[in-house]
Amino acid sequence: MSRLRAYWESHHIFFLSAALIAALVVWGAVDPSGMTGVMEFFMLEMIEQFGWFYVLATAVFVGFCLFLGFGPYRHMKLGHKEEQPEYSYFTWLGMLFAAGMGVGLVFWGVGEPLSHFQEPPPEGGEPGTMAAAEDGLLWGLFHWGLHPWSIYAIVALGLAFAKFRKYLPGLVSSAFYPVLGEKIHQWPGKAIDIIVITATTVGIATSFGMSTLQVGSGLEAVFDIQAGNVVYFVIIAVVTIIFLTSVLSGINRGMRWLSISNLTLAGVLLAAVVLLGPTLFILEHSVVTLGQYISGLPQMSLDMNPYGENEWKGDWTLFYWAWVISWSPFVGTFIARVSRGRSLQEFIIGVLFVPTLLTLMWFTAFGGTGLYAELQGNAAISDQVLQEPEAGFFLVLEQLPGSFIFSIGALILITIFFVTSANSATYVLGVFSSNGDLQPERKILLVWGLLISAIASVLLLSGGLDGMQAAATITAFPFTIIMLALLVAIYRSLRIEGEVTHNVEKKEDW
Repeated sequence: MSRLRAYWESHHIFFLSAALIAALVVWGAVDPSGMTGVMEFFMLEMIEQFGWFYVLATAVFVGFCLFLGFGPYRHMKLGHKEEQPEYSYFTWLGMLFAAGMGVGLVFWGVGEPLSHFQEPPPEGGEPGTMAAAEDGLLWGLFHWGLHPWSIYAIVALGLAFAKFRKYLPGLVSSAFYPVLGEKIHQWPGKAIDIIVITATTVGIATSFGMSTLQVGSGLEAVFDIQAGNVVYFVIIAVVTIIFLTSVLSGINRGMRWLSISNLTLAGVLLAAVVLLGPTLFILEHSVVTLGQYISGLPQMSLDMNPYGENEWKGDWTLFYWAWVISWSPFVGTFIARVSRGRSLQEFIIGVLFVPTLLTLMWFTAFGGTGLYAELQGNAAISDQVLQEPEAGFFLVLEQLPGSFIFSIGALILITIFFVTSANSATYVLGVFSSNGDLQPERKILLVWGLLISAIASVLLLSGGLDGMQAAATITAFPFTIIMLALLVAIYRSLRIEGEVTHNVEKKEDW
C-alpha cells in the first residue's frame, strides 16, 4: 500500500491529466456529433463574450516582449552572467523557426491568403480584387508574425529563468516561484500543470490533425489516392508507430538531423517558388506587405467589431491566438532549452523579429504565387482552398515547371514536420506529467503518444477543422489567464535578479 501511495504521489499529475484527455477521447468516439455541437456552442459563446480578452491579452504579450527586449533588463542573460550560447546564431534561428511554425506555415501559407481573397475581412476590399489579395497577405503575416511569437517567448522566458537561474523543475508552474514560492510544489502549482498539460495536448492534437489533412491532400495530389476518413486514420496510425518507436527508443540524434534536413528542404522549395514563380510580383508584395504591416500593426492588434458580427474574427484571429496559446507550452519548452546563454535583447530579436521576416517571405512567395495565378486568370485555386485549405500548398506547386518533383518534396516536408513535432510533443508532455523529470518513464511516453493520436482522430471524426478550432479555442482560455499571471512572475524574477546583479557589481567595484 505504501508503494502504491508513493507512486500516486509522484505520478498523480499524469493520472489526472491523462484521465481528463481520455474522457474527451471517449466522448468524441461515442458521440462525435454531440461533442462537436457542445464545443462549437461554447466556442461561439466565448468569441462573443471573451473575444476582446484574447485580443487584448495577445497585444499585452507583444508589448511586454518589446519592453523586455529594449528596456532596462535587456542585457540580462537566460542563465548566468558568464554563460555562452550552446548553438550558433543561425542554427538557433533555424531550430526556432522549425519548432514554432513548421506545420502551420505549410498548411496556411497558401490556405489563408487565398481564403481571404475569396472572403476578405468585413473592413477589407471586394472579393477577388487586388485589394482583397493585399488583405490576404497582410492578415496572413499578422496572424503568423510578432503576436504568436510573443506568446511563445513569454512561456519560454518563464521556463528559462526558473530552470537556468533557479534550477527548478522544467515545469510551467516553476515559473511562478516569484509569486507562489514553495506553493508551486503544492496544489496551486499542480493545478497550473494540469491546465497546461490539457491545453497543450489539445493544441498538439490540432496541429496533428492539420498535418493529417495535408498529408492526405498530398497523397491525393501526387499519387491520386482519394483522401477520406479511412486514409486519415491510416496516416495517423503509421505516423504514430514511427514517432512512438523513435521516442521510446531514444533516437533523438536522428530526429535532430531530420529537422535540419527538413529546414533545408523548406528553403529549397521557397527558393524554387521565388525563382520559378512570379518573382517580381513576390518581391514587390514583400515590400508592400511589410509596409502595411508596420503601419497597421497597432490598429490590427486591438481590432474588434463591436457593432457587427465577429464571425470572421472568430474563425481566424481568435482561433489563431487560442491555438498558439494552447500550443505554446510545448514550443516554449523547446525555445527555452535551445536559448540558454542568450541575452534578453538577443532573445527577443531572434524569437520575434527574425521569424516574422521569414514568415513574410514564406507568405508572399507561396500565397503570392497563388494570388498571382488567380489575378491573371491562369487558375481557379481559391474556390478549392476555401473548402480545403490543406490543398493550397500543392495547388500552388502545380503552377511551377517540374511540379511533380516539388510536390513529392512537399509531401516529404510535411511528413517529417509531422513526425518530429509529434516526437517532441510526446516527450514534453512526458516531462510535464513527471514533475519535470527529463527522463520520463516509457509507459508515460507511450500513453501520451497514444492519447495525442486518439484525440486528433476524434477531432477529425467529429468535426474536422471546425472541431479542432473549437477545441483549441475553449482549452486555451484558462491558460491565457495563467499566461497573464506569468507576466507578473517574470517581471518579479527580473527585478529580483536585477537587484542581486546590481549589488554584486557594486561590491566588486568597491
